[in-house]
Amino acid sequence: MPAPPSRFRVLVPGGDGFVGRYLVQALGAALPAGSDILVGTLADAAAEPGAVRRVALDITDAERVRAVLAEERPTHVFHLAAIAAIQTAQHDEQQTWAVNCSGAMNVAAAIGDALPACRLLFCSSAQIYGRSFRDGKPLDENAPVDPIDAYGASKAEADLKIGHMATRGLRAIRLRPFNHTGAGQGRGFVAPDFAAQIAAIERGVQEPVIRVGNLENRRDLMDVRDVVAAYVRAVLRFDDLPNGCAINVASGKAISAGDILNALLALSSATIEVKSDPALMRRSDIPVIRGDAGRARELLDWVPEIPVETTLKSVLDDYRSR
Repeated sequence: MPAPPSRFRVLVPGGDGFVGRYLVQALGAALPAGSDILVGTLADAAAEPGAVRRVALDITDAERVRAVLAEERPTHVFHLAAIAAIQTAQHDEQQTWAVNCSGAMNVAAAIGDALPACRLLFCSSAQIYGRSFRDGKPLDENAPVDPIDAYGASKAEADLKIGHMATRGLRAIRLRPFNHTGAGQGRGFVAPDFAAQIAAIERGVQEPVIRVGNLENRRDLMDVRDVVAAYVRAVLRFDDLPNGCAINVASGKAISAGDILNALLALSSATIEVKSDPALMRRSDIPVIRGDAGRARELLDWVPEIPVETTLKSVLDDYRSR
């Protein structure tokens, strides 16, 4: 096996997204001096100051992926690029599979064929467990993979294929994060959707009413900064981890949508009415999603540290500032 790198050169496809921006900043603070961080982006690849550089990279273009890897020769690829919002993924399933599965395979294949010393960290998802959550227990990495939507299914196929490729020589690990939020997350997720409405009501541009659907579903929710802390430890400890391993990134606790809303409302001095809207009521086959992160504690020496109240305040303050 090749020796560990004396300096890191990390390519982050999707590094300009919500989680990617946090990861790039955290890597910049944690990596040894002289390391490089390359942000793979669909946007203009303009130069940035310091050790961070943007690289034009469309992961659905296999030839472009190979060319970037051949030219940049990263020591690590942290693959974040994905269509992450479940409703968006459901709306255009063909594009979801092209990005979340085929795009990831383009990256893994290029590494396996042309850059065998490179280490791949694949950002999978807890959504791959799907129906396995029905018994309400926290799931570990041995739980059956049984997704229920296009997002989970596309992530599951990429996850399993990369796991198989690791048995054939690919240097890879799979990180399976549960729900996470924080300042900078866009609409389409529970906490930002509520926070955006509260901020709009406070500004007087929305009537003081929030219409809600099912508030009973409970999800394992973490601060994005805690999740990124686990990711950084995975990069730094990669060569000590079992090749091909899957690692849940989870808190082991579950919070309901109703409790998220109540916590956000408690942070506002506005008088806001909450109304149930039948049009927003969507039945869920999975009332509770909760993870067992024992492996992350063991291999990464990681546990989440930021209280959910602190996280939700950061989300609300972010929307207030927009």
